Amino acid sequence: MGKYVIANASLVNENQIFTGSVVIDGEFITEIYSEKKEVTDLQELYPDFEIIDAEGNYLFPGIIDDQVHFREPGLTHKGDIYTESRAAVAGGVTSYMEMPNTNPQTLTQELLEEKYQIAAQKSFANFSFYMGASNSNLDEILKTNPLNVCGLKVFMGASTGNMLVDNKETLEQIFSKSKLLIAVHCEDEPTIKEDLKVFQEKYGDDIPIEFHPIIRSREACYKSSSYAIELAKKHNTRLHILHLSTKEEIELFDNTIPLSKKRITAEVCAHHLWFSDEDYKKKSSLIKWNPAIKSIDDREALINALNSDKIDVVATDHAPHTFEEKQNKYSKAPSGGPLVQHSLVAMLQLYENKKISLEKIIEKMCHNPAILFNINKRGYIRKNFYADLIIVKPNNSWVVKKENIYYKCGWSPFENQIFTNKVFQTFVNGNLVYNDGIFNEENKGKRLTFNR
Repeated sequence: MGKYVIANASLVNENQIFTGSVVIDGEFITEIYSEKKEVTDLQELYPDFEIIDAEGNYLFPGIIDDQVHFREPGLTHKGDIYTESRAAVAGGVTSYMEMPNTNPQTLTQELLEEKYQIAAQKSFANFSFYMGASNSNLDEILKTNPLNVCGLKVFMGASTGNMLVDNKETLEQIFSKSKLLIAVHCEDEPTIKEDLKVFQEKYGDDIPIEFHPIIRSREACYKSSSYAIELAKKHNTRLHILHLSTKEEIELFDNTIPLSKKRITAEVCAHHLWFSDEDYKKKSSLIKWNPAIKSIDDREALINALNSDKIDVVATDHAPHTFEEKQNKYSKAPSGGPLVQHSLVAMLQLYENKKISLEKIIEKMCHNPAILFNINKRGYIRKNFYADLIIVKPNNSWVVKKENIYYKCGWSPFENQIFTNKVFQTFVNGNLVYNDGIFNEENKGKRLTFNR
């Protein structure tokens, strides 16, 4: 375990920005100084520690991404826990929560624990895995331990094998009986099928990509989200709605009570804050996601809702596919894309564009996921918390190129984008796991635990 002093950085933490230093001893933060200190003085105080002079750089808590698909087991030609967690720490993501639509799908306790065992051997970042829901696994759902599993994932709009939960009686049972946080993908499948049929009759398999947000429409999103909220209110369920994409859905959420008191919360993903339907012409199926990228008006409304606290967290829905898979015709090109390496720098670019403050970015990507999921000792720069930390160099322009993309799939929707902030170093549990392009594989991440 390392002994480090990160000296004289600009700390962004708990709605403050100040010059300070952080001491790491083993896994934990053991001291925080909230004023500038001479490096020589710190060397005298901590003679056995490595002093990192971070003056002029930002120091953030590690990013907590509450929605990723790392594709292991069974889909590892697209990505795996090793490669995608490696990309994650290069992007400042120190903890992630991974989804159950792998192969086999994570629908039993045995399969869930197998994923934890893989991650313990391979993951650069800290990890948790959602239990999956189907129309027929309620008994397995109810066995899940909320103290060491982040939540239950319910696809209320999907075409992912038998993971579409469309039986109303089953949904009532899940929402009334589960003690877990329930995270939902909300798109109304019958509405989507009706819309798709119209375009298939006209275009066959080769539907122009710009019709994707019309097929997976705002009506489909709102209908499903409002139904999920209706169920949650009926049963007092702890509900978290993933990847909002429309301005209409925003009105379903409340910003008048503290996050710790909310029973119904919302997430937006970086791609819905960055791209719009105008980008389909250039990016084509590389930005085909479910829910779909929608209009500029939707994008601006989502940014405003993030700033007004109607939306609680920013995540990625990182979901890699091979470039070849993405080149298929519309009906065969899979939805999803790799994002976990670039979410923080994309959000920092929105800060540079005066769309959001630094403090709000850290609140939505670090503090709020920790509050929302009740994560133990992470998400903040605090004494006796795990030393999950990121040093970011501002005014350090770089271009996303194939040679600096770490995803197994080898491509990014941000390719050729210039970012003006750069993740320089990432610490996970006090270990310097990423250092300006160099990875340290000596120590792996830990299983997240939850204070529930």
